[in-house]
Amino acid sequence: MPTDEELGRIDAYWRAANYLSAGQIYLLANPLLREPLAPEHVKPRLLGHWGTDPGLNLVYVHLNRLIMARDLDAMLVTGPGHGAPAIIANTWLEGTFTELYPSVGRDEAGMTRLFRQFSFPGGMPSHVAAEVPGSIHEGGELGYALAHAHGAAFDNPDLLVACVIGDGEAETGPLAASWLSNAFLDPSRDGAVLPILHLNGYKIANPTVLARMPQDDLLAMLRGYGYQPYLVAGEEPARIHRELATTLDRALDEITEIQRRARRGAPVERPRWPVLVLRTPKGWTGPDEVDGERVAGTFRAHQVPLAEVRSDPGHLAQLERWLRSYRPEELFDATGAPVASLAGLAPRGDRRMSANPHTNGGVMLRDLVLPDVRDHAVPVERPGSPQGGATRTLGGWLRDVIAANPDRFRLFGPDEVDSNGLSAVFEATDRTFLGRTEPGDEHLSPGGRVMEVLSEHLCQGWLEGYLLTGRHGVFTSYEAFIHIVDSMVNQHAKWLKVTRGIPWRRPVASLNYLLSSHVWRQDHNGFSHQDPGFIDHVANKKAEIVRVYLPPDGNTLLCTMDHCLRSRHYVNVVVAGKQPAPNWLSIDQADLHCRRGLGIWDWASTDDGTEPDVVLGCAGDVPTLETLAAADLLRRHLPELRVRVVNVVDLMRLQPASVHPHGLTDHEFDTVFARDRPVIFAYHGYPSLIHRLTYRRANHADLHVRGYQEEGTTTTPFDMVMLNDLDRFHLVMDVIDRVPGLAVRAAHLRQAMTDARQECRDHTRRYGEDHPMVAEWRWSG
Repeated sequence: MPTDEELGRIDAYWRAANYLSAGQIYLLANPLLREPLAPEHVKPRLLGHWGTDPGLNLVYVHLNRLIMARDLDAMLVTGPGHGAPAIIANTWLEGTFTELYPSVGRDEAGMTRLFRQFSFPGGMPSHVAAEVPGSIHEGGELGYALAHAHGAAFDNPDLLVACVIGDGEAETGPLAASWLSNAFLDPSRDGAVLPILHLNGYKIANPTVLARMPQDDLLAMLRGYGYQPYLVAGEEPARIHRELATTLDRALDEITEIQRRARRGAPVERPRWPVLVLRTPKGWTGPDEVDGERVAGTFRAHQVPLAEVRSDPGHLAQLERWLRSYRPEELFDATGAPVASLAGLAPRGDRRMSANPHTNGGVMLRDLVLPDVRDHAVPVERPGSPQGGATRTLGGWLRDVIAANPDRFRLFGPDEVDSNGLSAVFEATDRTFLGRTEPGDEHLSPGGRVMEVLSEHLCQGWLEGYLLTGRHGVFTSYEAFIHIVDSMVNQHAKWLKVTRGIPWRRPVASLNYLLSSHVWRQDHNGFSHQDPGFIDHVANKKAEIVRVYLPPDGNTLLCTMDHCLRSRHYVNVVVAGKQPAPNWLSIDQADLHCRRGLGIWDWASTDDGTEPDVVLGCAGDVPTLETLAAADLLRRHLPELRVRVVNVVDLMRLQPASVHPHGLTDHEFDTVFARDRPVIFAYHGYPSLIHRLTYRRANHADLHVRGYQEEGTTTTPFDMVMLNDLDRFHLVMDVIDRVPGLAVRAAHLRQAMTDARQECRDHTRRYGEDHPMVAEWRWSG
């Protein structure tokens, strides 16, 4: 427990951080109020959020005390992301900000720059963004703080992750689910997470639900989630400092004891981790009233309490009284640096939360030990044989990845790892689970490496926290439901984009999605499970960040995932099927094909090195199957037709090289797809994306794309492709319709294709399964 003198210095440090926070929102000049405040000292556009800053500053200084007293390895995740002024203030006070941004010195000139650059053109964002030292959590969107905190703690046994949760943030679905994360945190091998629920009562315009909940109900809710809650509440600083220090010491003692027992061999059960409920006024220490309306402790303190400082002399005078109430002359010396008594309260070096290496995960990153994909390859004696599920082929390889990397790789999925064909991983590990187990449960243990919970938000948040602190992972999901994390992948992609331009940020491992149970083989679940649009969503992001892969078989999936797990600082989306399907390429062919990203399949083509009459393009496993079946029909019925088959694994190869790093030059594109011949392209997703990617190409007007048309139901696999006109018969009809001079000459074949479609449709309606001509088809070229 700190002495009264120590608590006094803690209070001074808190006042300094509050002063710096308010200064960032308001001041352009006169940072230390060496002269009376004038309108020209104030920013013309007042942007920022004051309401949460005093609470964040309070938590920060008290965590610093714990770090100093206990030599803790600690980091802070702040859910109220618009509390950036507070976090930036603390990074400047402890010196990290100046180390990374030398122009912002710890003196009066540096303070001026610190204030000016906040929410100012060319300066720092208004939220806790990638530019802020010590941050792994993009504050532009609420709900993910606690999931990120747990992701950071997994496999970091010596790390304490303190996580401030705003009471507005606590109303979001992802945060509500995140309380369940304690059922997956293993005290014997993981670090600890200390949730701090900050109740300041209000959102931007409304009271918060948890702040208005009866206190007994709130504490009972947290106990029901398996936590031991501690409450610190009030608005008198001296008492709050003392109670908070005492409570944090008790919480850390409990965490230490939980870990000590688990690491000395006691049975690992779900612990009752401490959680702190901190109730302080919104906008604490700011203006009590403005223009006759109460501000402190209300929603009016959320953003800028005094909005007309430049134009209203009363507001200007009130701002000056507010800033001087912190007594800056006691906190900063003649040069503008923090006085020595404050500087001594901050940890040193890597022990500073703003300089903790885990918050710059690329510094901690170690390569994975990856097994040779050739040891897991499917022998392919001829194209189309044998049949097999691509993800089941991958499962054995991922099993060995997990076994070889027991401290830096995890597989994440919403209860779908087995369903998506990756059950082989359970030969090497279990599902992580610290809850009660019962007879009949399978593959559950505290030490499992597979993270399964029926929340895509949690899987995404855990994986992001895991990656951003220097580890590796894969997120596997049903394709249709990965959309649940659309906004989260937005934020992660933005983080990756911004950090590419920050010299002190080091690249982290890529965010890898494996999407299976995809649109074309969700025939048993029906329309609700049929949606390939995540690819479109990701393709909107910056070209230097996103990659989309559509491997057509098991061996190309092996090569693709090997590449993705070696890559850095990307969002990789891989779509592959789990159902039995043909294998087309040997592992050597697959490796070369994946390196090219796309290529002409000579064995499936009949152009014999001459100019083709038509190009059949395809991307995706089912479109590839239908394209090859169409090529087989054309070979048999129109043997004189010169057909070129082109398969695309790396979707971004379709874009021009000037648009995407993986893109083909126009010359390369024209060489493969021909410049003046019809291209019939069978695509896994929505056809419009292929047109978007290729609209600049010379032959775009003669590119005809078949794909998902938002037609689906519970039906057979082939009926599903027929519903969307992606079937082999329709592709042959497209060739007949598009190749000049062929329509009349091949009219009989076109009619036969129409009849074949009807025959297949009738067969499914009569027998409930696909026609043998489709189900039993094999490549015979």
